[in-house]
Amino acid sequence: MYNQNYDTSAYRDTSRSITFPAVMKNVYLWMTFALVMTGLTAAYVATQPQILQAIMTNKLLFWGLMLGELGLVFYFSARLMKMSLTTAGLVFAAYSILNGVTMSFIFMVYTMESIALTFFVTAGTFAAMSFVGYFIKRDLSALGRILIMALIGIIIASVVNIWVGSSALQLGISILGVLIFTGLTAYDTQKIKYMVQMYGDQQDESVMKLALLGSLTLYLDFINLFLYLLRFLGNSRD
Repeated sequence: MYNQNYDTSAYRDTSRSITFPAVMKNVYLWMTFALVMTGLTAAYVATQPQILQAIMTNKLLFWGLMLGELGLVFYFSARLMKMSLTTAGLVFAAYSILNGVTMSFIFMVYTMESIALTFFVTAGTFAAMSFVGYFIKRDLSALGRILIMALIGIIIASVVNIWVGSSALQLGISILGVLIFTGLTAYDTQKIKYMVQMYGDQQDESVMKLALLGSLTLYLDFINLFLYLLRFLGNSRD
């Protein structure tokens, strides 16, 4: 998802493309729609004790949901250009709903007020960094490579900490997580802008699929930034 680099000199000025604003608008609309579906699903599942109990007590179901999420993301990324736009949209919708099911547990751990506060802080941070990525002239590819390596590092550290259980390591991972996804929001926004520019004035299904892929990328940035910020801003129900 984060492994492509782009030479900024190879792309047209966005003012030459009459379809560019419309495609970028779709990127943010689809991302917003996915976030809404995730939020509504999480809120609904949180009010269903039977569903929560089943997920908590059935390890097979729990890991099935987690692996299902990963599988959908890899399938979507690998097969996107071979799908119809409708199928790609349905896969994205299914992923956002499935993610909402797994995220429902935050309502059991944190208060509604702190979840709402964290959401608005995340939205503000995301908007600011996406604005930077969209308008900044400097190529962010080098920064992106550093952030991707750092992301791999915290994933490995998180797995290790499952067995180590170090609170200090967990704090460090959380701080780095916020910084990494804040930076990735700007980098991915610029990357998506350049990808869309590659197609000039086209607005066919291939361009719409790229916009959908960009929506998934920004959606993941938003969700991960939200979850890492929640570790700092969330108030426990206990």
